[in-house]
Amino acid sequence: MTLLERLRRAGMREVIAVDPVTGGLAALAGIATRRNASSVFVKAFADPPADDVFVAEAEGLAALRELGGVTTPEVILADRDVLVLSLLRARPASEVFWEQFAHLLAGLHLSTTHPRFGWHRDNWLGRRRQVNTWNDDGHAFFAQHRLLRWLDEPRVEAALDAGDRAALERLCHRLPDLLPDRPACLTHGDLWAQNILATPDGQPALIDPAVSYTWAEVDLAHVWSTSPPPEAQRMFEVYAELTSLDRDWRARMPIIQLRQHLAVLAQFDDDWGAADQVRAVLAPFRTRS
Repeated sequence: MTLLERLRRAGMREVIAVDPVTGGLAALAGIATRRNASSVFVKAFADPPADDVFVAEAEGLAALRELGGVTTPEVILADRDVLVLSLLRARPASEVFWEQFAHLLAGLHLSTTHPRFGWHRDNWLGRRRQVNTWNDDGHAFFAQHRLLRWLDEPRVEAALDAGDRAALERLCHRLPDLLPDRPACLTHGDLWAQNILATPDGQPALIDPAVSYTWAEVDLAHVWSTSPPPEAQRMFEVYAELTSLDRDWRARMPIIQLRQHLAVLAQFDDDWGAADQVRAVLAPFRTRS
């Protein structure tokens, strides 16, 4: 079923055409032209992984906006088959934009601290369920629901050998020594550069969340580890200043970003080097010292 057919079945009869757009990895997307109304962004899965995938995404957008003061697109429609959002624009290639983004991200993380790790429901990271069962212990939550959770996925089983799996288990056991004890806060959860856009007047805005209350550095690691553009470098300095990050934060990024590398392994035949990244981080943990 085409995006146009999905929209019309959902009752949006005013749509006259949908032009496909690229950039996302898991879903189909396009810009829908409407009769006597502004164009909108539309997103769908060829085969939806669950009935609640877009409802959960819409809820995440609302949480970021209402709890964290983050600009997100207006949700026009969210049902089983399709998500329709107001249009944003491509982000400008400027240091000023990324400094503004640093303030937005720091504001989100500093204003939403929470006593527990998790979310009131599971949601979706691409086409795979993100498990958000509540836990009082951040290290246990991250180990169980952000790292070990992926080991049973068929593509991950095929990519990692027994030594890799044992190394990941050892790393998880040592997480309290490797990562500082930080409070939970509301996180976007899938914060790579493709999900950072701009409003019509050029202010930062976010799309495609997989929200939960967890460590702020989950968001930071994703931006840091996914080839941010040169003009983004100032963003990390400003964010570190605003949040009083210690000098060792860069050394933690590969361990925290394991969650995303494992998620990529679980979902895509072409892992874009994710398996090699996982093995590199796990190398020190392959044998007991």
